[in-house]
Amino acid sequence: MPKRNTITTLFIVLNFLVFAQDKLDPVIEGRITELMSTMTVQEKVGQTCQITLDALFVRDEEEKVLDPERIDPAKLKEAMSTYGIGSILNVSWHTFDLEMWEKVMSEVHAPFNNGETKAPIIYGIDAIHGVNYTVGGTLFPQEIGLAATWNPALAMRFGEVTAYETRASGICWNFSPVLDLGRQPLWSRNFETLGEDPFLVSEMGKAIICGYQGKDGIGSEHVIACMKHFVGYSNPLTGRDRTPAWIPDKYMKELYLPSFKAAVEEGALTVMINSGAVNGIPGHINYDLITKTLKEDWGFQGFAVSDWEDFIFLNNVHQTAEDNYQGIISAFNAGVDMSMVPYNPQYKEYCELMIKAVDNKVISEERLNDAVRRILRVKMIGGLFDKGMNQAKKYPDFGSEKFKSIALESALESITLLKNEKDILPLSSSSKVLIAGPTSDNLIFLNGAWTHTWQGANTDFNTEGAKTVREAFTEKLGSENCLFAKGAELYLDEGFEATKLVDQEDFKVKADKSDVIVLCLGEYPSTEKPGDIRSLNLDPAQLELAEAAYSTGKPVVLVMVEGRPRVIREIVEGAGAIVQAYLPGDYGADALVELIFGEENFSGKLPYTYPKYDGIFEFYDHPKSVARSKGNDFEAYDPQWDFGFGLSYSEVEYSNLRLSTKNMTTADSLVIEVDVTNKSERDTKEIVQLYVSDLFASMIPNGKSLKGFDKVEIKAGNTETTRFVITADDLKFVDASGNWISEAGTFEISIGNLLSKFELK
Repeated sequence: MPKRNTITTLFIVLNFLVFAQDKLDPVIEGRITELMSTMTVQEKVGQTCQITLDALFVRDEEEKVLDPERIDPAKLKEAMSTYGIGSILNVSWHTFDLEMWEKVMSEVHAPFNNGETKAPIIYGIDAIHGVNYTVGGTLFPQEIGLAATWNPALAMRFGEVTAYETRASGICWNFSPVLDLGRQPLWSRNFETLGEDPFLVSEMGKAIICGYQGKDGIGSEHVIACMKHFVGYSNPLTGRDRTPAWIPDKYMKELYLPSFKAAVEEGALTVMINSGAVNGIPGHINYDLITKTLKEDWGFQGFAVSDWEDFIFLNNVHQTAEDNYQGIISAFNAGVDMSMVPYNPQYKEYCELMIKAVDNKVISEERLNDAVRRILRVKMIGGLFDKGMNQAKKYPDFGSEKFKSIALESALESITLLKNEKDILPLSSSSKVLIAGPTSDNLIFLNGAWTHTWQGANTDFNTEGAKTVREAFTEKLGSENCLFAKGAELYLDEGFEATKLVDQEDFKVKADKSDVIVLCLGEYPSTEKPGDIRSLNLDPAQLELAEAAYSTGKPVVLVMVEGRPRVIREIVEGAGAIVQAYLPGDYGADALVELIFGEENFSGKLPYTYPKYDGIFEFYDHPKSVARSKGNDFEAYDPQWDFGFGLSYSEVEYSNLRLSTKNMTTADSLVIEVDVTNKSERDTKEIVQLYVSDLFASMIPNGKSLKGFDKVEIKAGNTETTRFVITADDLKFVDASGNWISEAGTFEISIGNLLSKFELK
């Protein structure tokens, strides 16, 4: 019988042994000590400095990077030999092919390989949903879609493929996964998260890290993972990127820290620090979180890297430092080990100011040595001291059909059916379909940001052979039975997304000729500050297009292609079916066709609570007071769809919920079993979700909390038994003093529509 988290528990055992605080490799530590004894202060400071690749490129008289890009030998020598730079990141402004990556890597590693420097550089890239900065790489759904699979084993496979193809590009450090909690849907990076629940984020995050770093340590097909963004970045009060968050200690510990703690236990080797501020403290100077919690309490032995220019931002954005010198001192002493400076000549100023700070003893040699030891440790564990790493020919599976099939499977398991009135789906293959809507005819909408370019909106780099929704439906039905009328276009208006109606007459004519309309709505690709929006409401022109589709009297299937849940309350009722595609990647359109025509069954479930109103953010684990209405009943909680919701073509029934005991002590484990029956005539994958409610507590309890899940494959007509195990630790909460405690009392278990209670003694 399937058991909760069997796979991910194994991950912890394998990886944590490699990197636990008391399990450091004495051979590696000895090598580090010997190497550091030969290093000058300047060489050590260089190890803490990270620059962008553009800082090394040849530029024209206007200081623009030449196209095609090429490294300036003088700039490279100055950075590596003079300043001893420890790290490089980025890809310039667009994706490179394998040949270009091999050239870049050969050049940037040459100073170490030739004996000119004492330590190799560590090269980092944002391979967010696959190796999205290498031509021909395999592009998966963005993280929010991966979370909708609720499938840690699939998340691990995603990590393995991404690691393999990143190493084929010569890169061994991936700025992923994002472990921020997705509880601010306005935030432009919500699509990069693994959803709103700390348990779901933790389990999926651990699986990705295991895929990246390998079960037995970093090998030639693995990369160094980077936990992002420690911590609280994802909850800006304004909703805009890099603006302050207010997170009380209780909720920081219960909601925002668990995914990072789980990742540390999984053996994640690096962490990137929150660019914003929490409770008035910029992430980069939060000593309590970085040094005390992460490094001392949790025993994290890797290194912490800043985000883009964040040491500088302490002066010119956050205004907690009078100048860059003070910013460097405060961030480094707070525990940040490496600064993403990242430009030229700013990196020179950083190195010079760091040396000055050490000479003036405002940064101690002990602190500098600690940071350098951490950086060198990760480089050694990652195999960076082994020369001649970059040989793309050793990676024959790069961009292979095998890898594409895993990306397709990920899209199939992520796409979520939210409405299917009168069983409009699956469609018949004999249907004449009109494909319409602003996100229907370009891959940029299926992939979103971090795809070939930072914002992902440049169509020049779309993956060759990957299909748009329009192309995938045309391939399925033939051009005679697949009509197209865009109806509306997404564009940028003074930096903000907007929609305009186009060719309405053409839309009406083709709608009249069709049996059904597949209407693709959604968002313009964006992330970080360019992705700031003013409202979650879907643009009025898109709503108007939906109403125009409904007015034809033809059945309408709404397909939402979006990074964050946009409010569509006004058009939900008129739709025959609604499909949440998220940002499903290069093979999302293929998956969508297979699902809509019933070749595959839907199995995705929402990883967040889908809002019904623009001004009200609700979460599944809300306390009872959130449900209290103006009329003093408890019916106010009213999302569009709840966390964990998703339909399929199968009817599933839960029965026979049983607990191993109704009276549990703090020393006991509680075994919970439930039978799940597939009453339909087709196979299905059901996500069995275990929730626990503390009915009364000294601090306001959550309405319920996710404590386990299991994606179970059930053959037609069959019954499977799912088994969960929880302990008293799963029942703890943070009290007013900031301590984790458990209290005796009554708890309620819910799985599906079944309930049962037990007592904690």
